[in-house]
This record gives sequence, structure tokens and C-alpha cells, in this order.
Amino acid sequence: MSDYQVAREALGVRLRELRKAGRLTGLQLAERLGWPQSKVSKLENGKQTATADDLRRWADATAHPQAGAELTSRLAALESHTRSWRRQLASGHRAVQDTINAEFARTKAFRAWEGAMIVGVLQTADYARHIFTRYADLHQSPRDIEDAVRARMKRQVGLYEPGGRYQIVMWEAALRALVCPPAILAAQLDRLSGVIGMDTVELGIVPFGAALRIPPANGFWIFDSRLVIVEDWHAELWIDDAAGVATYERVWESLRASAVYGADAQHIISRVRRELHP
Repeated sequence: MSDYQVAREALGVRLRELRKAGRLTGLQLAERLGWPQSKVSKLENGKQTATADDLRRWADATAHPQAGAELTSRLAALESHTRSWRRQLASGHRAVQDTINAEFARTKAFRAWEGAMIVGVLQTADYARHIFTRYADLHQSPRDIEDAVRARMKRQVGLYEPGGRYQIVMWEAALRALVCPPAILAAQLDRLSGVIGMDTVELGIVPFGAALRIPPANGFWIFDSRLVIVEDWHAELWIDDAAGVATYERVWESLRASAVYGADAQHIISRVRRELHP
């Protein structure tokens, strides 16, 4: 069982305590809140994650309004590691980008694996615009696309600052994914070619034909050796425990061992670009 699920079940136990202290059955509480009884049951048994509003209403309905702050604090601690896109994107994509930019600002060595798209710190503005548009459609989030693009572009300043270290590994599939029009992808591939040889960037490409020590899966980013951010469809995972970070470092090293660099990486990028525009 994950740490996240353990914390969610512990929150459920606390919710049940408050309900019983208020001398309410699950059905009575559900009727008072205007919820289906199944929601009360799922929250108490750690089968569903409450929102902050759910918790405040629960505290009020069980006649323990003073418990609202405690419950929302528990939720914040729970979500410090699992950050749902629904909550993160409630006010748009710009805020998420600003949060990531703050992590970049305090990071000396950045490592990344991306198997499905160009890693964010190397994206062109046009490419990033299409990525944000696709995700805004998926999550039905506010469409602050231009603000998000500008925030992502600010991140790239670090590529040109002395002392920075960016080690990025991508699967060949990321170079070929038509998540944007071919002309924009062509310009993005030119951008990738341009970073090869920079003293702050080590760009590796894992060819389709490479032998793999481990299956390529979700993209993730390692900030120094203190934090890993993993992207999934429903949420981001922020992993900061030493054992968890070490696992992703081993995964990254395994994928890196299958990559090619320098002229060999340049050759793959050039081939993909030629095939895009024969």
C-alpha cells in the first residue's frame, strides 16, 4: 500500500470519529450534506479523496467546525506528494509552471526522462503552445495558454548560465510524436540539434532499435537528488524521500545507458527531420 493511500485512510478514520462524535449515522450525515451515502462511505474508508470544501462541510455538519482547519491541513499534507491536475489546474496552467520554475531556480543538476514528447525545458514556444492546448482540452482547465508558454520559456534561461547541468534523455518516439503540425515539429527538431554541444546540456536519444534494460514508461524529472516529479494522467507525484529518489535515479541511469549522444544523437534527430519532410 502506498504512503498516499495510508494517509488517505487515516484521514477517513478521522472523519468517521467526527461523525460518531456528532451522533450521526452515515445516512444521516449524507442527508444533511445532500450527498449520496456512498460518498460518505468512500471518504471514511479511504476510497475517495475529499476536497477542502468537503472537509469544511463535514466539520460543520458534525458540529465540529473547529476541526475544519485540522482536516484541510491533513489534506494538504496528503497532497504534497500527489498533486491532482484537477486541483492544480483550477486556476490555469501558469501557476503550475511558476511552481516548477521555482524548483529549477534552486537546482544545480537537472536530469530528465521523456518518452512521449520533447522535455519542457527544450521546447520551442510554438511547440509548448500546442502541448498546453492539448492538456487544457483534456483537463477542461482555464485556457491561459500564452501565460503558461511565457512561464515555460523563462525556465530556459538556466541553459545559458554557467555552472548549470542539464542531463536529458528522450526516446526516439518523443521526436516523432505529431502533437503539433509538422512544420512546428520540424522547428522543434532544429532546436534540439542546436543544444547538442552546449557545455550545460547533455542530450541523449534512445533509438527505437536500442536494447533496453527497463521498459520506457512515464516521464520524470530529477532535481539534484532531493526531488523527483513524475507525470501521470490524473496527477503529478512529488517524491522527496531518499529511497524513492534513489529508485528513479536507478531508472534514469538504466535508460541513459541505452542512449546515444553527440554526433550519433544528431544523426537521429536529422533523420527524423528528413522523414518528416522527405
